[in-house]
Amino acid sequence: MSQTSNNDIERRSCDLRASVSDDGKISGYAAVFNSLSEDLGGFKEIITADALNGVIEQSDVFAVLNHDIDRGLLARSKQGIGTLKLSVDSKGLRYEFTPPDTPLGKEVTESIRRGDITGSSFAFSVESDDWSKDFTLRTIRKIRRLYDVSPVYQPAYEGTSVALRSLEAAKDEAKKALAAYYEDKRSKLK
Repeated sequence: MSQTSNNDIERRSCDLRASVSDDGKISGYAAVFNSLSEDLGGFKEIITADALNGVIEQSDVFAVLNHDIDRGLLARSKQGIGTLKLSVDSKGLRYEFTPPDTPLGKEVTESIRRGDITGSSFAFSVESDDWSKDFTLRTIRKIRRLYDVSPVYQPAYEGTSVALRSLEAAKDEAKKALAAYYEDKRSKLK
């Protein structure tokens, strides 16, 4: 079992289509349980069904487009309360929100309706995980905190340059950069 610190933020995306209901609400699944991921740079992972137990109530989660808070905020769930509705069911982490009447809200709504936005993603930090002996499979047992859920234009995993250097060094570098980015954005929102 490995432990990670609070500053270790990871992002994952899935190709589960976000949708717009007749009443204009946007919903989707940001994470799926017990499903093998795509190759994440030399390994795949699975998120267990109980990995998110109690996490929503401890997290300040933003709904943003493509993980980009600079574009604006679509919705927010602060410890489970707010304009962003988060729930965990047998499938995974589901989100729902009514987009704001802003250029960003209109862009997201229209892009989902047209099929330009085809996936969802989430940013998180891990409390506990297990690795297979050959380090090709990671099982996420407990997520420490959620940071955002995002409709995304391109639901692809980053990390294609991992083959050029060690996997651990690339993961550490990406985690540090993402942690610094989110900390900067959070301080500006306060």
